[in-house]
Amino acid sequence: MNKNLLALPLLAALATACNSSPSSSAAGDKPDLLRAALDTTVAPGDDFFSYANGTWIKNHPIPASESNSGIGIEVQKEIYNRLRETSVEAAKASAAPGSNQQKIGDFWAVGIDSVKANQLGYTPIKAELARIAGIKTAADVPGVIAQEIKLGVRALIGPRVSQDDKNSDKMALYLYQSGLGLPNRDYYFNTDTRTKNIRRAYARHVANTFKLLGQDSTTANANAARVVALETSLAKSSRKLEALRDPYKNYNKMTLAQLDKLTPGVDWKSWFGQMGVPSVDTVIVGQPEFYQTVGQLLKTKPVADWKAYLTWQLTREYATTLSQPFVDESFKFYGTTLRGAKAMRPRWKRVLDMQEDALGDALGQLFVKEYFKPEAKARYDTLVKNVVSSFAEHIKNVDWMSAPTKVVALDKLHKIAPKVGYPNKWKDYSALTIDRSSLTANVMRANQWQYNYQLNKLGKPVDRTEWGMTPQTYNAYYNGSNNEIVLPAAAFAIPTLLDANADDALVYGYAGASTIGHELTHGFDDEGSQYDAHGNLHEWWSKDDRKRFNQRVAVIVKQFNSYTLLDSLHINGKATAGENIADLGGIVIGLDAFKKTKEYKEGKKVAGLTPVQRYFLGYALGWQMHVRDEALASQLLTDVHSPAQYRVNGPMADVPAFYEAFGVKPGQKLFIPDSARVKIW
Repeated sequence: MNKNLLALPLLAALATACNSSPSSSAAGDKPDLLRAALDTTVAPGDDFFSYANGTWIKNHPIPASESNSGIGIEVQKEIYNRLRETSVEAAKASAAPGSNQQKIGDFWAVGIDSVKANQLGYTPIKAELARIAGIKTAADVPGVIAQEIKLGVRALIGPRVSQDDKNSDKMALYLYQSGLGLPNRDYYFNTDTRTKNIRRAYARHVANTFKLLGQDSTTANANAARVVALETSLAKSSRKLEALRDPYKNYNKMTLAQLDKLTPGVDWKSWFGQMGVPSVDTVIVGQPEFYQTVGQLLKTKPVADWKAYLTWQLTREYATTLSQPFVDESFKFYGTTLRGAKAMRPRWKRVLDMQEDALGDALGQLFVKEYFKPEAKARYDTLVKNVVSSFAEHIKNVDWMSAPTKVVALDKLHKIAPKVGYPNKWKDYSALTIDRSSLTANVMRANQWQYNYQLNKLGKPVDRTEWGMTPQTYNAYYNGSNNEIVLPAAAFAIPTLLDANADDALVYGYAGASTIGHELTHGFDDEGSQYDAHGNLHEWWSKDDRKRFNQRVAVIVKQFNSYTLLDSLHINGKATAGENIADLGGIVIGLDAFKKTKEYKEGKKVAGLTPVQRYFLGYALGWQMHVRDEALASQLLTDVHSPAQYRVNGPMADVPAFYEAFGVKPGQKLFIPDSARVKIW
């Protein structure tokens, strides 16, 4: 249930993370952050998102290297600068071999060296290319796929290790649909002009990549056609975005014998052995029909097709680590065609992204030591407690949930484990070799280390203290299997505003609603509500409770289905239902928590805004962004989050207190009659 980067709500500021001056509300030397962002030519009741953020958006055009401009980009700038400084210092230091500092320094030094990368060309992947070229018969294909999967290549199948949805105390091996080079199955079949153009560009991109590997034009085009045809076969058996949100339908536990029967001719015990998977008795198959197709393709596709497909998937995975022609070609399609970016981000930022994936916890230890002070953690620990208390009151007062179910719901709420700031235990990278041979080699070894790290969990007790994000990640998530909310330190940042100068109204809207309340609500949305207090997939609601809840969910699905963007594309109300429920829940729960603060009770205006107005504007601040059309189109097809504008306007239209705070009247665009508004929490 992680919130992706494009649709990211940020929280409030680290105590020392921002090089900024106080706002006028505290020091009088700068305009109030919320007031300065307003576009008062827009009526709040017509478009609250534009009213709240319009002036800021006008003053912050999208950088050529980005697909969007927003508060997330501004926060990331500060994080990048901190991590760059750390990496440069590590590269200069005479660090002990094998230490985290040595690994950080060497990864940075070779990563930033574009001259060396260009000299190497695609040499760093030649050994793996030779392995693929050495395939003689169809029987060789699974073994090569097994090797590529270890290196992070999404080749054909998608094995992963995670908690068993129906037994959260056990780690299980899952098989999920995978293997596509386009973002998801809809890109292979949608008939709108935009998507058809992307398909044509994709085929050219695959062919151009083959040419960079030395193939002549005829061979490259033929191999690209093989790749697209094989991936289209996989896409036909891949489930749509909304179908992937049903935890029961995506939970199909099988013995190895049953899995073999599902895919005649495939010896899974042998294949898992080649992948390095410890002996397992059962596997949880997410999408059985996809794996039926996998079995058929392994029997029917010629060797030439597999060579082309695996060569493409390997090169695609590592293109951004190779010489400039590969980097440029990858960016041309994945950056510009799919996301609309006009220029490539500087190399140092791209290297930091790879370093984050490889050594995230090593960087995190240094990050929190300097930039996340105890007083900041204490503030947000308290904020979490206050929002949980408010949610408990809402559960007690809803009219659609029966009394017995309320008792169980409250038990689950109070057992949600909040993780704030950073983990108490860090990953041990001692087995990971990082040197200055090549960026590709470091990324390849890091991918294999991560693969082994995950496999090593099989047969071991579940570590419920583990974090799925690093402290320097500006995001947050709810994990149903652990029944936890995870709020990384870097998420607590507002550019230009120090935490000490952020008033409670802003913080409760910005952090309490859009992230803390949002993540808590995920435990009770249409998907999360199917997991019990211990994290097991189990129906703990009565049938009538579920029926009444689903009736309300249907209303929010209909509401968001009605929002049309980019001429003909519209929000997928079913796929985005969980996030839309969580947005609405976060707002109403956070508001009642805010009403217990001194600022609310005193009722004084700040910068001409009432406390409740500032609360709603604080929520909207978390979505202060605008996006290129290409990126927006991609989001509508691939993301379970609604676009930023509708994560503000959508839920606000359902909140009575918003109508009162801004005088929303019938006839205005956001007005919905009270009887038609969504009421869940």
